[in-house]
Amino acid sequence: MNANMKGTITVVGLGSGDPDRLTLGNLKKLQQADKLYVRTKDHPVLDWLAESGVAFDSFDSVYEAKEDFPSVYREIADRLIEAASKDGAAITYAVPGHPMVAEATVKLLKERCPEQGIGLEIVGGESFLDEAFAQLGFDPIEGFQLLDAAGLAMQDLKPHLHTLIGQVYDTFTASDVKLSLMELYPEDYEVVVGHALGVEGQEQIVKVPLYELDRIEDYGNLSLIYVPRSEDDRLQIRSFARLHEIVDILRSPGGCPWDREQTHSSLRKNLIEEAYEVLETIDEDDPEHMQEELGDLLLQVMLHAQMEEEEGTFNVYDVIGTLNEKLIFRHPHVFGDRSAGDAAEALGNWEAMKAEEKRRKGLKPEEASALDGVPRDLPALMKAYKLQKKAAKVGFDWPDASGALAKMEEELAELKQSIQQGQSASEIELELGDVLFSVVNAARFIGADPEEALSRTNRKFVSRFHYVEAKLREQGLSPAQSTLAEMDKLWDEAKGHEHA
Repeated sequence: MNANMKGTITVVGLGSGDPDRLTLGNLKKLQQADKLYVRTKDHPVLDWLAESGVAFDSFDSVYEAKEDFPSVYREIADRLIEAASKDGAAITYAVPGHPMVAEATVKLLKERCPEQGIGLEIVGGESFLDEAFAQLGFDPIEGFQLLDAAGLAMQDLKPHLHTLIGQVYDTFTASDVKLSLMELYPEDYEVVVGHALGVEGQEQIVKVPLYELDRIEDYGNLSLIYVPRSEDDRLQIRSFARLHEIVDILRSPGGCPWDREQTHSSLRKNLIEEAYEVLETIDEDDPEHMQEELGDLLLQVMLHAQMEEEEGTFNVYDVIGTLNEKLIFRHPHVFGDRSAGDAAEALGNWEAMKAEEKRRKGLKPEEASALDGVPRDLPALMKAYKLQKKAAKVGFDWPDASGALAKMEEELAELKQSIQQGQSASEIELELGDVLFSVVNAARFIGADPEEALSRTNRKFVSRFHYVEAKLREQGLSPAQSTLAEMDKLWDEAKGHEHA
């Protein structure tokens, strides 16, 4: 033994449950152990060992004393390390199955024993996986994943893989698993529940539709759930990987001729139009329509990313990776050691990290223009608003709203004068632009977004005009067949209905 070692812990796997499957080597270690601990005595091999005269201490009392499994596992690891530290003791710790398969206490020991100067030896054993492959009759080479029932989420599920879900200790856990599976699988999808696989006289294999998963009895330490793999496209339809695959097919030589011909330039207007269609669903408070339009917008992102993937520059997963890195980096108050008590502090952190990103790229934020970062092709009203906000941040602004309102009146007077003097269309247009720019400035001081303000007025205009059209139709008329006075009267009626 290394002179620096305080003691040793030998972890032995008890196998899946059948004493006949216990290896000769493992049996000798259990029989010859100076001090044998077991995580739980609820295992068929331990019943057989006890009858043959092998003594052991279990940690079952810890399960009763602690409120959750993580606390149980930490306490067991603490006690084992303490026992091994006394007088350089050599202790043996037996766990169900294989020590390296779904065994949290062994994971803790692997992390902590080197820090404590304690030797750790891990001896294998037949895991429940071995029995599952044999008794459930599938080959993991076809694609396989092992998941923990605790914390199972939809994003963990991959229908094209054989899926085993372990540590289904009780009916409550089975119910949680059922709810997670039903987010992706149909309620009548056939799943398999296995109890004590490979243990003679105790093994049960039950096939049930998914919705009956928590109606099965006898869940315990040796229970698992098997979800057979499926190539049914309906199970893949909500996955991002399937979306990527579909877009790849559309752009492939055997795909859609229209999609193949598109370029970044040809789709430029589509991207803008789809974004505006999403905005329309927001304005109309129409979640069902929003779901569809967000999909159309996402398609534009996928197509642009697919074009670059074909060139070998990047793919959509690189896009996602860059975004995730940016989100984590720019939120140090969430993912790092900074704090943010309110939205203003959070925004300050965001701006500070943006500046740090630029410095890491070799740029000098202090030498950049205060107006940088405003997209060139934004709609003019929105762009004016953003330009003014950026200028205001560095002090280029009116001290209060009165200055902005006075400027608006001044620009309006200049527009009137330009018209009265019969200036050219180009000169009048420039004066009109000044008026609009000054209106945007005034909007900032009253806390209004000019784009949203004008959008609301547009919606109001459309609503009132539709009212006028509807009333005229009732009279067998159209706006073109009516006088302005008639339409003004109906317009006033529409206003009255809004305030009623």
